[in-house]
Amino acid sequence: MAKKIGDDSNPVDKFMNRIRGTGGDPGHGKGDPSQRRVHFSIWYFLAALLLITWLQSFMAETQQSERVSYSEFKQWVRDGRVDNLVIGPDKISGNVKDESGVVRHFSTVRVEDPELVQLLDEKGIKYGGYLENKWIGVILSWLVPLAVFIFFWSYLIRRMGGGPQGVLSVGKARVKIFAEKEIGITFDDVAGIDEAKGELQEIVQFLKDPGKFQRLGGRIPKGVLLVGAPGTGKTLLAKAVAGEAGVPFFSMSGSEFVEMFVGVGAARVRDLFAQAKEHAPCIIFVDELDALGKARGLNPIGGHDEREQTLNQLLVEMDGFDSQSGVIIMAATNRPEILDPALLRPGRFDRHVALDRPDIRGREAILKVHIKDVKLGPDVDLKKIAAMTPGFVGADLANLVNEAALIAARLDRDHVTMADFQMAADRIIGGLEKKNRAMNPREKEIVAFHESGHALVAMLLPNVDPVNKVSIIPRGIAALGYTQQLPTEDRYLMTRDELIERLQVLLGGRVSEEIIFGDVSTGAQNDLQRATDIARSMVKEYGMSERLGPLTYTHEPRSPHLDLGLAPRDRDYSERTAQDIDEEVARIIGEAHAKVQNILKERRDQLQALAAILLEKESIEGEDLKKFADMVKAVQAADRKASAAQAEK
Repeated sequence: MAKKIGDDSNPVDKFMNRIRGTGGDPGHGKGDPSQRRVHFSIWYFLAALLLITWLQSFMAETQQSERVSYSEFKQWVRDGRVDNLVIGPDKISGNVKDESGVVRHFSTVRVEDPELVQLLDEKGIKYGGYLENKWIGVILSWLVPLAVFIFFWSYLIRRMGGGPQGVLSVGKARVKIFAEKEIGITFDDVAGIDEAKGELQEIVQFLKDPGKFQRLGGRIPKGVLLVGAPGTGKTLLAKAVAGEAGVPFFSMSGSEFVEMFVGVGAARVRDLFAQAKEHAPCIIFVDELDALGKARGLNPIGGHDEREQTLNQLLVEMDGFDSQSGVIIMAATNRPEILDPALLRPGRFDRHVALDRPDIRGREAILKVHIKDVKLGPDVDLKKIAAMTPGFVGADLANLVNEAALIAARLDRDHVTMADFQMAADRIIGGLEKKNRAMNPREKEIVAFHESGHALVAMLLPNVDPVNKVSIIPRGIAALGYTQQLPTEDRYLMTRDELIERLQVLLGGRVSEEIIFGDVSTGAQNDLQRATDIARSMVKEYGMSERLGPLTYTHEPRSPHLDLGLAPRDRDYSERTAQDIDEEVARIIGEAHAKVQNILKERRDQLQALAAILLEKESIEGEDLKKFADMVKAVQAADRKASAAQAEK
């Protein structure tokens, strides 16, 4: 039975509530702020009440007691007008009756007057005194300064060490703690990664019923490593496991362990595991593990002793950790290739769960999760939205739904339409539309022919994705136009012919400028960069060069989930091989360039027709684009038929 952090029925739970209220990471796990305010306001109220009471009594005494001079008091005694005197060591007080018979209270300073008592006896005035308790004053004179000193000292200690940034708390793990009731996420909130959810069902069953596995001698994996591209839902899936099992969830980023102080990271690792053991069964989740667990010695020049010391402590804690205690360690990374091998061996992170980018069905399932609170129009088709967002991960799709809702609200619509989703997708992929950017007619014509070249080549080649939209409206920072292609299905492999045809589509814009204007512009810079990257990858990584053979010329660790765009720092081949690689890259791009020139020269009329449509409408998509593409393919089929007939003759 899981111990609930939110319940104050025992001292440990009260201590955890204190952690959530005053420690931990800023902005996370602070408990109920209203309870903290009520707690402190009661003390403030009591102090204010005592102060007000003392002030009232003091003011009442000051107002009711009339201070008079000793000579006037002495005259009242001679006249017999005073009564009920109280003679103290420093003050004399009593009642005096004026000429009208009204009795007033008065007080005066006592003066050393031996005749006063004799005079009071002669006049028959009642008087008395009181003994001064001097030892109370002595004790208070010691206790009050001591209490004030202790109060301010404890206040300074709390300021230094109680908060998350305190000097004395640097060795405490700044962990975000979520009680089982605070997580609020289950497997129903996770979509598009069914295989990963199936892998983690075993973890949930162990946390709910550990005896089921221990009875047969089985041992649950100590650690689970979630590997996937950014935004695929690694953190969400870890929270869903904790929410499904109903156990506390300890979350911390790998970068939060390492500080400038030596030994702090190792101390935080120890503190994190100590807290987790006290609240077993629970889940420890370390996000961005690569910030902490980078392989030791991977970069000897820029080594970091403190990080390696922290990693060593993590290895020690995981190695001596008993998985039967009910604490599961989960971590997430998008760069598994740089992790230390000691982290990945059996007995530490035993199980690796890969979270791939969702396919079209997964994207549709993710969209269904994110549209629960969105008012959709009748024309919204989630299958079409999933089809036009290839490569999108869960975070991208959530952003897409939010952007579509914002666009619909900006246009004062009652619901979100399909057009809003299309506009949101265009904004995410291409950037913000800038219709007000001033372009002279010459530049606009160049952009129109450039984008028409991309689109026409894509329509004529058989192994490329179909064109979905062509626009010459500027977007983003530098994009003056764009051609959008959408795949008909999810692809995980590409052949040599498909890569070459993709190269040809990228070169279509520049070749179109050459044919129409006899000159080239700077607008093809990004196209040339992408084309060069594809050609170089074909030669160096994929072994698609007949001249160099089926060899790979790169061994730099590269993440399958991140496109870092970094060139290798070193190489293990000769200068002659490097020259051959450069020549092969140039040959592939040159042949693709020549092929595109032949295509566009033969289809110059269609190129000019598409450019004219773009100059008139600025954007072509949907049925208009489909009709034009069908016309191009019909002409292409007729030409092939005529060529075949000519060949037969």
